[in-house]
Amino acid sequence: MRMWILATASLALSACTFVAGPSDAQMPPPPTTRLTASGEAQSVQPVTDDSEGVQWAASVVMVNFLQNQGGSAGVKLFGTAGGDPAMNGLYTYIAFYQSAADGWRVFQLGDFLEYRVISDAPGRVNLEIFESTMDADDMIRERVRYAIVTWTPDADGAAPSSVSITPATTD
Repeated sequence: MRMWILATASLALSACTFVAGPSDAQMPPPPTTRLTASGEAQSVQPVTDDSEGVQWAASVVMVNFLQNQGGSAGVKLFGTAGGDPAMNGLYTYIAFYQSAADGWRVFQLGDFLEYRVISDAPGRVNLEIFESTMDADDMIRERVRYAIVTWTPDADGAAPSSVSITPATTD
């Protein structure tokens, strides 16, 4: 029964992914919108049973849906808060939607302070990466680097079996 619920929830969430882009979902209401209560308030209790993985899901702090992937069912980058934020701590992943039954195929790209998507095209995403490094004097320094993440898109849009990360420079 639990697997059916997870599969159904995954399918519902994946459908939402493609109906409203992240920019639409993150937009605040226009400043002229005024709300007036029109019913009885309902109290909501905290989730105490983590069998559905909500604690892990709550650690997701950044999501970028890659919009230029051609026939792929869904590709996204996401980051979870998980380490020492003074020394990176944004565990960064790329995920490819497979199906409601199989969920997402996920690859970890690294542990960064932050990343920024510069551009994406079928089978490729260009990243600007901000990360902490420890120098010889035991001082934490921040550096910026660039990377090209590539994979071979399958003809039928299936998730790739591997992903490559290549260091890059700017022109």
